[in-house]
Amino acid sequence: MSETDRTPFAAHPVSGIARRDWLRGVTATAIAAAGSWQAARAKAAPTEVASTEAVPSESAPPLRFRYLVGSSMYGYADLKEILPEVRRCGASAIDLWPKVHGNQREQLDELGEAAFAELLAAHQVTLGCITQYKLGPFGLADELRLAQRLGCPTIVTGGVGPKGLAGSELKAAVGKFVEQMRPHVALAEETGVRIAIENHANNLIDSPDALRWLLELRPSPHLAIALAPYHLPQDPELLARLIRDLGAAIEVFYAWQHGNGSMTAQPKEMELLQLPGRGPLDFGPLVEALRAIRFQGWTEIFMHPFPRGTAIVDSVGGVTAEIRKSADHLESLAKRSQ
Repeated sequence: MSETDRTPFAAHPVSGIARRDWLRGVTATAIAAAGSWQAARAKAAPTEVASTEAVPSESAPPLRFRYLVGSSMYGYADLKEILPEVRRCGASAIDLWPKVHGNQREQLDELGEAAFAELLAAHQVTLGCITQYKLGPFGLADELRLAQRLGCPTIVTGGVGPKGLAGSELKAAVGKFVEQMRPHVALAEETGVRIAIENHANNLIDSPDALRWLLELRPSPHLAIALAPYHLPQDPELLARLIRDLGAAIEVFYAWQHGNGSMTAQPKEMELLQLPGRGPLDFGPLVEALRAIRFQGWTEIFMHPFPRGTAIVDSVGGVTAEIRKSADHLESLAKRSQ
């Protein structure tokens, strides 16, 4: 979800036989990658392997979503307009996005921390997350301290490293990235913030395999995962298995599917297919997997408009209504899984 959001989806047809063939190919590639991870994992010593055993679904308690509202869903709307909507979305926390997707992080600087904190308190909202692709994972020191001062527990960013790797080369590259993150993770521990790395297209951390290696090689729970189904094969069973594998390392779950993509202008009804309950992805297995791992992280109902920086629909109230519809869909699936 960075400003360089150039996903491989955009290069492929979005409908018809060509799209179905492509989706089957992407899924097959992901399954093959998972197989290579499993083979390498089996060779590791027991002390080197993180447990991915999920609690059996039948013994897990009901899933209670902790909703986080992405400020960029409202484009460049004023925080004074957005914050009253957070509770109406069924959430209690906001995720601040900077330009180009939103400009609410910049609005915080304009307001000042004290005035921003007063605005949050006035609407009974907390700062749940700051999304910072601009700064990158190695440039978060000041942002981590800001998050600490404002009681924000999460910062989302992307990985850094070579792209298009698999097998032992991927493991080595993820391992190098993790080593580079050690001083930043130490500061995250000191400030009480979790740095969540999103799986993103055209990035080192762009595949189920890369996410699993990140889980196993990370030095601390303060290096976590922001899971974005949009950037992964649209296979509900594959995504559910990945959720079970990643377990408590998932800090943010983006309730976000690929739908018809987000890289070109299209009718609004097609663009909104990224939302849960609108597009073709069955979120049922994903919700069941979240329940099985006793998920306690953030759930952010999300999509990208085109162009970036615009709201997903024309009015502030309309954005809230769309988020609420998707939340209702997720809640219905959670009840079904009990």
